[in-house]
Amino acid sequence: MTIFYGPLSWFDKQLGNRRYESFPEIVHARDEADRQIKVSGPNHSDAEPNGRQPERPKRVVAESSDYASLREHAITNFSGLIRSINPKHLYLHNPPTDVHAQLKRTHPTKVKRYEYPAVPREMLIHFRDGFADNLVGQTAARDRVLAALYPLTTQRRTKPVVLMFYGPSGVGKTETAQFVNRLLNGTLLRKQLSMFHNDKFASYLFGGAHSESSFAKDLLDRESGVILIDEFDKANAVFHSAFYEIFDSGVFEDKNYRVRLGASLIICTSNYGSEKEIQEALGDALYSRFDSLIRFNQLSRDEILQVIDRLVDCRFADLAPEEQKRLDPSETKSFLHPLADKFANVRKLGKYADEVISLQLVRTLLDEQPSLETGLKATA
Repeated sequence: MTIFYGPLSWFDKQLGNRRYESFPEIVHARDEADRQIKVSGPNHSDAEPNGRQPERPKRVVAESSDYASLREHAITNFSGLIRSINPKHLYLHNPPTDVHAQLKRTHPTKVKRYEYPAVPREMLIHFRDGFADNLVGQTAARDRVLAALYPLTTQRRTKPVVLMFYGPSGVGKTETAQFVNRLLNGTLLRKQLSMFHNDKFASYLFGGAHSESSFAKDLLDRESGVILIDEFDKANAVFHSAFYEIFDSGVFEDKNYRVRLGASLIICTSNYGSEKEIQEALGDALYSRFDSLIRFNQLSRDEILQVIDRLVDCRFADLAPEEQKRLDPSETKSFLHPLADKFANVRKLGKYADEVISLQLVRTLLDEQPSLETGLKATA
């Protein structure tokens, strides 16, 4: 028996191209057989109709999503279920903690864990040199992030680096986390804590029924070593205790799963205005567990003008060739530049730029010729 902890794509590569039987399908077939009523005579045998005994499964596989299809009694008696199936080889992907504990007591079990790629020092160079191409301003934050990332490039680091990005909304906090993740590859695990306000999300964070989704299970299945926890300031304070151990030692545990993160990167974003505000809101116990608190400043007017020009150029590049012929990017930029005195939120500027470009294309499509400024006065 071999237990694998890591992303599904890695697990599939570990299995290779050999033929496997699905654990849920075997269990389902057994349940269907148990529900059938059999009438037998004195010469009855458990053999199949052709006289052969049922063939022992050779290679049986259970993926992380398969355990949700099992009933609770199957999880609590998983080792007994395995004995009755009696596979020659069993491969389990990210099983619940109780399943692992049962098998460890009753069967010789090997464990393989996915090693998330270490941060190469060359990545720090790519981050420094490519930062200005991906974000406007925030050079002080860039340097702080570089310093915070350095421990992950050494073999000495065995637990996560935990960062708090704070400052106004829409100035590049989430985009910086996404840029770091792109340099390290993998699909970013991103969770928004603004959603964590009711019992449903409490069970997601602390663990509910084994069939329900959970934060611990998502951590096990993740492909990237970067974990983004957005809007940390929006979560109810009752959920803060869930992060003590993961921030401190890199271990997260709920009632069904236990995860060891190792040398990963956890980035939390918030709209706090100062470190003092963070300390007062989170309390010393959680505040002290952050490795670095990195402020993102409000963008200046010149920086917002750069953002507007980049947004228009980016949107223009995504248009179809026939749409590009009907659009004058310089005219769109000229219309949007005055908004630099009104909007400091890049996200809002992006949405407004989309609206302006779409309306301009509609006007040209309908052969209406009023000026862009007149046509957009209502939306402004």
